[in-house]
Amino acid sequence: MIEPFKRVVRRHWPRLRLRTILLLTFVFVATLPGFGALFLRVYENSLVRQTEAELVSQSAALAAIAAADWPGPGPQAASNDASTEATTVDLRMSQILPELPAPHPVREPEDGATIAWANRLAPILRVTARTTLSSIQLLDANGRILVGHQAGFVYRDMPELRSVRAGRAATTLRRNDTYRRHYVLEWLSRASDLRIHHARPVIVDGRVIGILLLSRSPRALFAGIYADRGKILFGVALIFGALVVLSGLLSRGIVRPVEALGEATRAVASGRGAVPDPPTTAAVEIQALYRDFGLMAEAIDRRSRYLRDFAHAVSHEFKTPLAGIGGAVELLQDHADMEPADRQRFLTNIGADAARLNLLVSRLLDLARADMAEVVEGAAADLAEIMHCTVDAYDGAAFSVSVTTAPDMPSVAVPRAVLETTLTGLIENSRQAGAYGVLITAYVIDNRGILTLRDDGPGIAIGDRERIFEPFFTSRRASGGTGLGLPIIRSLLQAHKGTIGLDQSVGGAAFLITLPLCVPFAT
Repeated sequence: MIEPFKRVVRRHWPRLRLRTILLLTFVFVATLPGFGALFLRVYENSLVRQTEAELVSQSAALAAIAAADWPGPGPQAASNDASTEATTVDLRMSQILPELPAPHPVREPEDGATIAWANRLAPILRVTARTTLSSIQLLDANGRILVGHQAGFVYRDMPELRSVRAGRAATTLRRNDTYRRHYVLEWLSRASDLRIHHARPVIVDGRVIGILLLSRSPRALFAGIYADRGKILFGVALIFGALVVLSGLLSRGIVRPVEALGEATRAVASGRGAVPDPPTTAAVEIQALYRDFGLMAEAIDRRSRYLRDFAHAVSHEFKTPLAGIGGAVELLQDHADMEPADRQRFLTNIGADAARLNLLVSRLLDLARADMAEVVEGAAADLAEIMHCTVDAYDGAAFSVSVTTAPDMPSVAVPRAVLETTLTGLIENSRQAGAYGVLITAYVIDNRGILTLRDDGPGIAIGDRERIFEPFFTSRRASGGTGLGLPIIRSLLQAHKGTIGLDQSVGGAAFLITLPLCVPFAT
């Protein structure tokens, strides 16, 4: 079950950059406190609005009962319908008023019908207040308290009363100066010292005959958190789950690939392994690092093999002349009475071997410089012009050189000196091999410059064609050949993204060279 899921994830995993992974992680962690604070603000505001909604529903029901109990014909209870009312208070936007002012005493007596009406409603209001923990007062249209705390007193001018006398219910937020904190962290709450006041008119026959004034403290933030602990714990679990996912993303994208790359690097260093393919879940930079390490490991392995073979070939090439010199010196030392002609012959052999050693050292230095050659940025050479200069240097009666170039042959991104060395070396090889003529052709295929060189000599033996680019391989050792000319040419071309090989489609010696162009060329 898990393994198929992993395969699907690997197949569809997006290629994320390392900076993207870190940015997502840091942004998420940085916003967690903000999300927590925002959650508390929104949650507390919802508690306040929930308390307001409860007061609205209570006042609507009580106003309908009061209107129905009003003495007189046909009260219009529809005026008290609160089904379309919405909560209006907001801790951030609503104005917070001072504590409710104390009512004033009044001496004028209330009429008997209103008193009787209030007495009939008093038991209902007391039971409702005791059940809902709300403060409920019934006022007449002038603000005189008929039922509730401080009955017989009158409220003068208050915003709630002005709105109610106009026939509109009103909700306000007021300070509660008598409140004392009960929890250590209660300072986090903005509504702990507030009280919600809701006033609703009792309307009969289109006129306000009474006012219901309800007030209640909003639900405590921490009490609300405890009541909704299940939802909050779910949210916390969701956040921790997101953190686990991000940790897995970091592990899959960075940590585990880097650890695997470290183990592979140590294995490669000990000669026991190779750099694996980059994991599909790794970051883009880590995948590029895998590829770079793989290329580096291949280059090191190739260079190690090359140095090993090269050291073997060098020791073999140097061993022969050194052995000849050592043998000749030993004979000269053992035979002091040697004939002058024999002595001169041995000295001549020593000189020839020393000259060959000097030539080998010189060519080895050339090969080392070619192997370490660096790309010349912005290099550009006119191939056709270089070919014609070569013709002028070698073309003659006993040996001819001819060239053919494509029209509008573009410049190649190879230094002039490298091209001259290449053409000179190949032409010299052809002439020394017994050829009488060389044909050089230049053209363009697939945005690569193609250079072919063919001679009319005896060609290269089939058994030697696979080895002609090996260092020290030569068929002219007796005539002084070192077998380093073609390896030097190949190293110079490879350093500038060129190639050289044999053209097997023709007779004689034919070489095929590819060169990078300076600009794309439409063939």
